[in-house]
Amino acid sequence: MSADKDNELRLFIQRVMGIEPKRIDLFRLACTHASFANERPDLAKESNEVLEFLGDAVIGLAASLLLHQRFPRAREGELSKRRAELVCKASLAQVAESVGLPPHLRLGRSEEQFGGRRNARLLASTLEALAGALLLEEGVEVATQVAMRLLEPFVGETTGGLRDHKSRLQEWLQSRKKGIPSYQLVASRGPEHDQWMRVVVLVEGKILGEGEGRTRLEAEQEAARQALSSLLEGEQENRPTETS
Repeated sequence: MSADKDNELRLFIQRVMGIEPKRIDLFRLACTHASFANERPDLAKESNEVLEFLGDAVIGLAASLLLHQRFPRAREGELSKRRAELVCKASLAQVAESVGLPPHLRLGRSEEQFGGRRNARLLASTLEALAGALLLEEGVEVATQVAMRLLEPFVGETTGGLRDHKSRLQEWLQSRKKGIPSYQLVASRGPEHDQWMRVVVLVEGKILGEGEGRTRLEAEQEAARQALSSLLEGEQENRPTETS
């Protein structure tokens, strides 16, 4: 990696993690995918897989502490479901994109050509590897605190096992070869810490449902529930009646 790339990575670590990295090579390794190590052994002797293993534990601990703080009265089952949602690959990829991680990934040509910088699995694993690097650099307390801070904006998106109406709606539409649903935020009110949002769900330009909630995900779930309920009612009404 060039001096310029190292400097860009150093600035990224300072901005996102709030530390001055002592071993930039450790964080460079955290950004190194196996495809890069395989293609350029002269520049990378190994990939970030071990750091990813360490970081997975850090992020799991951070998520558990964060959820316990946010939902002190929640039962173990709900907390487990929320944690699973918060640390899944799709969610961690959102975190990675929100902090501007994609440009810092070291990818082989094949991964680069197939859009690796937007691949949820690669983004999530790199974020975990960075948490692992931070663990080795600063210790478990600092690493956990940083991970909690990065995860915190996404805690409100967890459902704790609420029925996933969005998935059910998409499955219903796919089974009938309909369009893909899209969700649009049409209104929000209240201060940032206590917002109320309204969302509509559209299929092929037509509004099928509307929902409100304290997070965008809650509003989307309600919009999907309304849309699915309406579609099922319409299907029932259009079903031919039996004749004797």
